[in-house]
Order: sequence, then structure tokens, then C-alpha cells
Amino acid sequence: MPFTLFQRDDCHLCDLAIAVLAEARAPEFDSVFIDGDDALEERYGVRVPVLRDAAGGRELDWPFDAAALRRFLAP
Repeated sequence: MPFTLFQRDDCHLCDLAIAVLAEARAPEFDSVFIDGDDALEERYGVRVPVLRDAAGGRELDWPFDAAALRRFLAP
């Protein structure tokens, strides 16, 4: 998958981000739960949810809306 959503278990903001992804009709993405992974906790702990573009290495931190997400996803 070209996009990864970094999130936590039982994360209300993550649920909201998933709703925005659906609203914007984002392409399929992988979900990675950072809980219990020290490296991911250090990198994303206070930032989740974060959508990462694997190809370009760009990241979109929460909060974002459908318009911001569409701009991020545009080629």
C-alpha cells in the first residue's frame, strides 16, 4: 500500500481520521498501531493519527479535513 495510517488502539481521533479518509474517498491504506512499539511510540506518540505517503515520505498530521487530505493525496 502506498499510504499508511499510524494510529493507536481505542483512539477517538484515529476514528475521526478514518471517517475523513472515507469522506475524501482516499485510496486503500495500511493501518499500523503504534502501541507497544518503542520506535513508533517515540516518533508518532503525540502526533497520531498520522497518514504517511510511503513513496514520498511525506506525512499528514491530525487534524486534517477532507480538503486537506485531497491536497495531500494529489499527485
